[in-house]
Amino acid sequence: MHQHDSSNQSQPDRQPTRFSLPIKVVLYVSIWIIAYFLITEHLAHLAGFLPYYLLFLCILTHLFMHGGHGGHGGGNGGNSQSR
Repeated sequence: MHQHDSSNQSQPDRQPTRFSLPIKVVLYVSIWIIAYFLITEHLAHLAGFLPYYLLFLCILTHLFMHGGHGGHGGGNGGNSQSR
């Protein structure tokens, strides 16, 4: 078997460039600023729809949650037997 010795091979130095940290800082700050303004501006526009959204959500929940127990019938599973 032939073994490779890593000490014989020259490995390139991977030192970070001097601009990598400032570029990363500018990139991250820019992303945070963009995200902040996107969120605040969109919330300002969507806040007027919040009551209607909640009402719509209540209606959907009411429609889909009654599927398992037979609708608005009594607690006897939809059987209407008189005693």
